[in-house]
This record gives sequence, structure tokens and C-alpha cells, in this order.
Amino acid sequence: MELQPPSGRTARRGHHSRVSGELAPAHQPPDLAASPFRADRDRISGSAFFARLGGVTQVVSPSGSGLLLHNRLTHSLKVAQVARAVGESLLDDADTRLAVTRLGGCDLDVVEGAGLAHDLGHPPFGHLGERVLDRIARQRFGLVDGFEGNAQTFRIVSSIDVRGGGGDGLDLTAAVRAALLKYPWTRLAAPEPSARSLPPRGASEPEDAPGTGASKFSAYVTELDDMLDCRAPFTEVLADWQQTVEASVMDTADDIAYAIHDLEDFHRVGILQHATVSTELTEWLGRSAELARFDDSELRRRAEAPGYSLEELRRRLHAKDSWIADDEAFVGAVKKVQSDLVTKLLEQPFDRSKQAEQAVAAFSGAWTRRLVRGVRVDVEPTTRSGHVTLDTEQWHEVQILKFVHRRFVLQRPDLALHQRGQDRLLSKLVQALDEWLIDRSESARLPHRLRDLFEHAATELDSVRRENAALLAPTAEASGAHPPDREQLERMARGRAVIDFVASLTDEQAAALLESLSGRTTQLWSDTFVL
Repeated sequence: MELQPPSGRTARRGHHSRVSGELAPAHQPPDLAASPFRADRDRISGSAFFARLGGVTQVVSPSGSGLLLHNRLTHSLKVAQVARAVGESLLDDADTRLAVTRLGGCDLDVVEGAGLAHDLGHPPFGHLGERVLDRIARQRFGLVDGFEGNAQTFRIVSSIDVRGGGGDGLDLTAAVRAALLKYPWTRLAAPEPSARSLPPRGASEPEDAPGTGASKFSAYVTELDDMLDCRAPFTEVLADWQQTVEASVMDTADDIAYAIHDLEDFHRVGILQHATVSTELTEWLGRSAELARFDDSELRRRAEAPGYSLEELRRRLHAKDSWIADDEAFVGAVKKVQSDLVTKLLEQPFDRSKQAEQAVAAFSGAWTRRLVRGVRVDVEPTTRSGHVTLDTEQWHEVQILKFVHRRFVLQRPDLALHQRGQDRLLSKLVQALDEWLIDRSESARLPHRLRDLFEHAATELDSVRRENAALLAPTAEASGAHPPDREQLERMARGRAVIDFVASLTDEQAAALLESLSGRTTQLWSDTFVL
């Protein structure tokens, strides 16, 4: 007997209903693909939001380097490729396939579509832009949801993009929308995974912003009903905080791609230096027993010295992921990265020669195959993991690769200087657009897209206010919250509209738009400048 996925997986959102099994409206052109999941994949890849990712930073802009580096578009293509490979590996084994089917299913077009779409919500300047827009959204506009790239992705496919043919959003199936929910909760609203004794990954409050809710989440309150809708077919087989299998495949593929491809890029541009990386890993391997005796404060004090930061990572893994953290596997992972990354790749500077290109290709190919082969299914995972995860060895290797990226790229002072300028750029751009929205005399000359987004946000927030005003207030105030008055609601709608607008720009568009608004260029600007 053929096993079937949960009923309702293919139901599309529909324009007027949250779950609709009805035929598409007569005015909606038919999809070229026969499979609804493949049609979803094609809608995503045909979206202008997807095309825009070619102009969005992965970590730093490649401008001026003369090299082709990863951006959010190329990263998304590789995540989709890896996700499909992971899905194929799970379905190749009969026992694993049976377990996956009982947990809700794993369709290859679904995981590929989720891989393509998972970064649609990333704003200009990558994670730096995400942090800046979150701060502004909460502090300037009073939006308790703030901004989060994953939630913005879900907002785009649910209501911001209009290329689905059935109204707002892309009109994707429940399965594909659910596969985008890495963190299936909102910042402050139900389900509330942070209340669990061991919160899921991303559900805890950020250490630098206590009281603001989950550090990671995949839906704003304006899309809460859409999130619950696409999760409904899985409620009998999954806990309310748990990813679907397909979301877990996409999440794992994202980890694999991120761990490998960013290191490639920074080797190419000469940022990742053999000597510094080698010294860090070698010092820890030679002094691990000695470093283990230091207390935490001493480690932090000496963090710049070789080996100390790696020891901090070892302790952090035990504190947060004791379910899988293993010292023997950690040592093996450090040795593996030392051998493959440091000795085989970084020892020879990248000089664009055939030999150098072959070395990069060999590193990327070998590590991708190794990590994909290390994927397994856990029927009863810890709350810190999805149903699809990496074996202990490969899990630790990914942690070490990410450590190298964070320690020797993201913490560089020159990158920090670059990002401080980007912070100011985005802050000024949001302020200028907000002031334009406030200026009633200019309402007729607003960018059409910004005006549409404002009207859309105002309607959404008013609906939330009427149905459950507590969702618009911080948790501490929710029990006695008063509905936002008209002025507060308008400020929130302006904020969401401006944030949506800015988040839809590429890096260069954001910089050029601020130039125009500041009067520093004579070049005309129009709505065709953005999506």
C-alpha cells in the first residue's frame, strides 16, 4: 500500500479563505507544471523578490574584488540543490522513507522550493540589515514583532508578493509554506516554545535584548493565521513547536551551504589567512587539557589569544546542546578542519590559477558530499533539533567551520567599520521614507509601492487590533493592554510599510535611494526602481 502524506498538504491558501481546495479562479492562468509543488517552486523562482537576491549581500559586498562571490541568490540556489540531495538520500533508504512519511512526508519539489525561498526576506546588507531594521521597527514604530528575516520571508509568500494569481501572496501550497517555517512561532505569541524547560533552537530571548521575545521566529502576528493554517495538516504528527520534515531538510541544507561556501569566498579574496586559522586550531589541540582548567572569565579575558575562543565554543556547545556535544567528536572535528581547510586549502593563497580553482572545487565538493551523507532522521528528537539532523561527527564539523567563519571573518575590525556605515545608511533611509509618508501634502506623489504597502499594513493591523489587541502589545503589558489608538496604529502601519519597502531593496538600491532623498544626485528615481 502506498503511504500518503497528511491530507491538506496540497491545499493552496486561496485569496478569500485560509485553506482552499477549490479550483483556481477562472481569471488565474494555469501553471505550466502538473505537480502543485513544482508549480510552487516555479512561482518562487519566477518572483521578482527571488531575482532581487542577486543584489543582496551574503556577508560583504563583492564590489571591487573582481571575483564572483556568493550573494543571497547564489546561496539560495545552492541550498535548494543541497536540500534536494538530502531529500533524495532520505528517500533512498526504505526504513528512513517509512519514518519520514509517518512524520508528514518529504517531497523533493517541496524541499527544493523551500531552499529557493528561504532567504526572500533578507534585507539589504544581510544580517546587519536585519538587526538594524529590527531595532528601528521596535524603537521608532512600536512594532513588538520588530523585523526578522525568516518572518519577512513568510510575509512575502503569504501577503506581500502578488504574483500567485489568486490575490495577495504567491498562493503556495500548505506544504511549501510550512517548509519555510524554521521557527514555527511568532516573536511573542502562541505557540510559546520559550516556556519549555529546554526551548527549541532560536526560541530563547537574545542575550543583548532581554524581554523582546524569541530571538528567531518565522511569522509576524499579521501572518499568525497563515502560519496556523499551513501547519494544520501536520498537527496530528508534529508538536506545535517542531519543524516539518521538509523544513528540517531545508534548515539542515542551509547549515551545510553556509558552513562551506562563505569560507570559499573569504579564501578567494584573501581574508581567510592560513597562519591565523592554523594557529588557533593548533594551539587548542596542543593545550586543550590546560585550557579546560581555566574559568569562564579568564577565557573571555584572553579571547584574542590563540586557542581560547575555540575552548569557549566547546563549553558553549555543552551548555546549549548537551544532547549531542561530545569532546571526542569535537577534537576529531578540529583535526578534520585543520587537515582539509587549513592544510589542503588555505596553505596556498588563492591566485586564480587553475590549480587554485580546482582546490576550491575539491574542498566544496568533498565537504558537501560528506555532510549530506551524515544526515539522519530522528523520530523523537530533542527540542534543540529537528527530525532531520547531522550525525555527531558531521554536526561538530559544521560547528567548527562556522566558528572559523565567525572568528576570522565576522569579527574583523574592518568589517565592523563597513557595517557601521551601513547601519547609518539604513537608519537615515527609514527616517526619510517615514517623513515622506507623514507629509500629507506629498501623499499624491508617494512611490506607489510604498503607498500600497501602507494601506495593506493599516488594514492588517486594524484587523489584528479588532480580533486580539494583546498581540500588538509586549508580553508584560498584554494582560492589561489597551488597543492601540488611531495615532499609534497609524505609526505602526507606517513602520511596517517602510520596513517592507526598505527590505525589498538590493544593497545598491538602498544606497542610491538615500542619495536621491538626500538631494545628493540629480538622477530621477521612480517606482520601477524597486519591486
